This record gives sequence, C-alpha cells and structure tokens, in this order.
Amino acid sequence: MAHYFFVTRWKIDAPLERVWDVIADAPAWPQWWRAVAGARVLKEGAPPSFIGRELRLTWRTQLPYGFTFDMTVTRVEPPNILEGVARGELAGTGTWRFSHDGDGTILQYDWDVTTNVPWMNAFAPLLKPAFVYNHNVVMRWGQEGLAKRLGARVTELSEGESN
Repeated sequence: MAHYFFVTRWKIDAPLERVWDVIADAPAWPQWWRAVAGARVLKEGAPPSFIGRELRLTWRTQLPYGFTFDMTVTRVEPPNILEGVARGELAGTGTWRFSHDGDGTILQYDWDVTTNVPWMNAFAPLLKPAFVYNHNVVMRWGQEGLAKRLGARVTELSEGESN
C-alpha cells in the first residue's frame, strides 16, 4: 500500500461557527464541493456529536479516476476538531481543525491515508506526483465551494504532502 500524509490549510473570511456548520454537514458536501459525487449516511451517530456516524463518500477527481470509501466519525469537539477513520479504496484518518483568526477562520485538514486500489499501489512510485497534484486540486475545489457556500473569500491556501 502507498502511504500519503497531506496537510491543507485554508484561511477564510467567515466566522468559525459558520465554517464548522458547513464542514460538519458532510452529507451536504455534494451540494457545494464539486469533487464529492456522493455522500450517503450508512449509519447515524449518537446525537448531538454524530460520533459513530458512517458515511459512504464517492469522489471524482481532476484525473480520470475516482474512488469510494466509508468514513466513520470518531472525534467531535465543536467547533474545533472533527475527525474520522476511512476504510475502503482509501484507508486512514482525516482530521479537520478549526481556529479563530480575527473575524475569520483558519481551517486545516490532515489526511493520513493509504491506498487500497491495486493499480494505484503498483504505479505509486511513478505516479505519486500526479496523485499529490490530484489531491491538491480536489482540495482547491473544496476551498472554492466552501467560500461560495459561505459568501466569503479564502485569503490563504497552502497544500501539499508531508512525509
């Protein structure tokens, strides 16, 4: 399996609570995040935090492939941390971190993931730069959609893979 650790950081001119509400509502992601082709709730979590909620997420990408994985919400600390564990074509942990920045919000997504798709693993040594590029495009689409959804602007974007 190929392993990746991505860190994406957005600074958005919108109140933290509004940003939290949009990101925490993962079933609505297909309405504003063009990479998300589907987000179906498989199992509801325990209210009010949604811990244990299971979602099936289907993603489309800039490159001619997509993937599907299930995400289980494992940690919720409103409005600061939202974390889940993925299994399926991608497996690992995704953590959203939110913090105030004046009137805006800093949002960081850490994605510690391995691929379970045989062709991706076979070609990872050669195609890793393309996979990193593709991840960054998908996250840029999210940043653009979030800004539009909130009627705000993103003032900073950093992205990439860390080892």
